[in-house]
Amino acid sequence: MKLKSKYFLLGIVLTITMGCLGQGNTVSEQPQVTTRILFVLDASRSMSGKWQGESKYTIARNILSDILDSIKQVPNVEVALRVYGHTKNFPPQDCNDTRLEVPFSKDNVDQIKYRLKQLGPKGTSPIANSLLKTKDDFTDCENCRNIVVLITDGIEECGGDICEVSAALQKNGIILKPFIIGIGKDTHEAYDCAGQYFNASNKKQFTKALNIIITKVLSQTSLQINLLDKYNRPTESNVNMTFINKHTGEIAYNYVHTLNSKGRPDTLYVDHLVDYKIIINTVPKTVIDSVKLTEGKHTTVSAECRQGSLMVKLMGSSKSDFNPSIIINNEVYNGILNVQYLNENVKYLTGKYDITILTLPKIVLPEIDIESDNQTKIEIENPGIAVIQKSIKGYGSIYALDKDKQTWIIDFGSNSNTTESLYLQPGSYRLIFRSKFSTQSVTTSVNEFEIFSEKTTRIKL
Repeated sequence: MKLKSKYFLLGIVLTITMGCLGQGNTVSEQPQVTTRILFVLDASRSMSGKWQGESKYTIARNILSDILDSIKQVPNVEVALRVYGHTKNFPPQDCNDTRLEVPFSKDNVDQIKYRLKQLGPKGTSPIANSLLKTKDDFTDCENCRNIVVLITDGIEECGGDICEVSAALQKNGIILKPFIIGIGKDTHEAYDCAGQYFNASNKKQFTKALNIIITKVLSQTSLQINLLDKYNRPTESNVNMTFINKHTGEIAYNYVHTLNSKGRPDTLYVDHLVDYKIIINTVPKTVIDSVKLTEGKHTTVSAECRQGSLMVKLMGSSKSDFNPSIIINNEVYNGILNVQYLNENVKYLTGKYDITILTLPKIVLPEIDIESDNQTKIEIENPGIAVIQKSIKGYGSIYALDKDKQTWIIDFGSNSNTTESLYLQPGSYRLIFRSKFSTQSVTTSVNEFEIFSEKTTRIKL
């Protein structure tokens, strides 16, 4: 029976491994992630109790050893062993009785199996403290996912709060949600808040629970994101997607959405042990608030991303040194939504936008429609050039004229005593200037002038 169980586990792990290797280029393009599994084993005095003809510790040790033999054949997986309740007898109670017996490294399975045979149950159960100390067991790693598997036959005996410790470790990104196997009696009420609990009332269920956990941890899970156009077809693409771990708030992945050679959304492989919020970085952004994955299953999620584009250009020839900022706003977004420039074709979600072109004077275009699959093109007149000839510093302003109304455009003259040139949109203007060295306001000069597209107007002060 033991041999059959061992080969059953081996077959499942090899199936997972071959599945990963068989995905071809799609998987190879993903960053190589190392999965680190830390087994936290109860060796308190209660684990010496008989359970189906043997001590609970012996059964746990043997089944764990079998699955370790299978795991060591899987690439990019490392294991480690922490044990508690095994160095000090009870009584007295020692709530610091927890130790990392075998740290993470490659090819350490035989070392873990050897230590499991050397150790035996003795003391108390400082479960929360043991879980807390796992933060030091997982050394720094840029591309690792950290898994804790807790195997115990009881509950906390040292007053620690396992739920609080587990939440803190997850929030700080140290571990993913722990897996917990309860041997013998069902203690799920004590552990449901800390992780995913499995009750093992006999050896068969214990083996099955470990089997399920390893399958969950090592399974490849695929995800397809459909960005829908106005006909609800998944044709929108080429936009960055930011995956955020909903538990920690940290960024887990950034992918630029792609259509494959058949014109379908590309398949991604992401960690299914995490729930995500996905931000589709359209303008404005589109949010998929919650994505839950199931190990080994393909998941498809969709989001409406109907987009059109906007281009602003000059009616005449473009000038290399004239490229005003174009500010995009809408009534939903509070603040500047985007800034683009002349001759740029920029995509936006369909809707109405307020556009401000920072020419002199600025051009304000409210409620411009961006329609799906269409380019909205705005043409503005080429500016003219106002050349202001002066030989002295002073205080000046230029105003746009509209009948009897003058609107301030720009100040000039206080920093330079030389000729200044400005691009101005075609129209009527008034220039007001006083020398810096004049002590009388009546010396202010007023000049009115016209600006014509692509022509130069000289104003002499």
